[in-house]
Amino acid sequence: MPDDGRLIAGHTRPDDRENIALRPKLLDDIVGQDRVRENLKIIIDAAKGREEPIDHVLFYGPPGLGKTSLAHVIANEMGVNIRVTAGPSIERAGDLAAILTHLKRNDILFIDEVHRLGRAVEEVLYPAMEDFVLDIVIGKGPAAKNVRLNLPRFTVIGATTRLALLAGPLRDRFGARFRLDFYDQEAMEHIVNRAAAMLEIAIEPAGTSEIARRARGTPRVCLRLLRRVRDYAQVRANGIITPTVAVEALELMEIDHLGLDDIDRRILSTIIEKFNGGPVGLDTIAAAISEDSATIMDVYEPYLLQLGFLERTPRGRKATPHAYEHIGIPYNDNGNANQQSLL
Repeated sequence: MPDDGRLIAGHTRPDDRENIALRPKLLDDIVGQDRVRENLKIIIDAAKGREEPIDHVLFYGPPGLGKTSLAHVIANEMGVNIRVTAGPSIERAGDLAAILTHLKRNDILFIDEVHRLGRAVEEVLYPAMEDFVLDIVIGKGPAAKNVRLNLPRFTVIGATTRLALLAGPLRDRFGARFRLDFYDQEAMEHIVNRAAAMLEIAIEPAGTSEIARRARGTPRVCLRLLRRVRDYAQVRANGIITPTVAVEALELMEIDHLGLDDIDRRILSTIIEKFNGGPVGLDTIAAAISEDSATIMDVYEPYLLQLGFLERTPRGRKATPHAYEHIGIPYNDNGNANQQSLL
């Protein structure tokens, strides 16, 4: 176990280690998410003034927006240890009990993908979050006894991309709930410049703008693109990320000027060309492009909706005129497209 008490399973890849090193340490290091940052500052300052742990916190929103980073920032601001786990890794109630009994006062337990906790595990977590007690059943049958153990006051921070799948009783036990939104261009450029400085990457301002523009408003994507463009600049250029180098590298990765990749374009072209623009069901789209429907809904669809390329209807997904224009297929007022692609 690391010195900071985090629970980490398996090996950490080089890119993951870089991501950890690039994470903001304090609230002042965070750019964007102004409303969330201001609310967290109030909560943290109030808790420190009372010398109490902060209330349980839930972060939700699309993946890659910094939910894990914010959990570590809270721990750093509070000066406490953080233990990291994930919903799917807690298979039995005994697994959660083992984690809870090792917590110390004011510790933070961060549960990623909290919506994937099992029902039996949730039943153990409810009294732990509300009353800071752990109920354990010893023995079986008529001789079984219930033992209640007192736990130190601690904080649970949950993160989820699927708020609707979170059980109501569990959701209600989080005293503070924050939705993370996509970042704007200015915030993304700040993230690129900060990461480039920490990684000692030479980059021109226009190169920064090009990477930030194609990062889908998502810091995780931004850092991934920066590393790949760095590799391209090192091998194909003089190691400096100029606008031309950035464009060439990103086009080689099939990422267009709006940040759409091959899967995004396949989703749009499938709806338009195979289903006459929709509406069409999500499972049908997934089958047509051989992709998992949950991946489409969680990873690709939020950004397409933000761009106004997709529309959700009671009958399914429908492509908008903006999607036709981006793909290069004519659109008329009747909603019928000329299926002859202009590309």
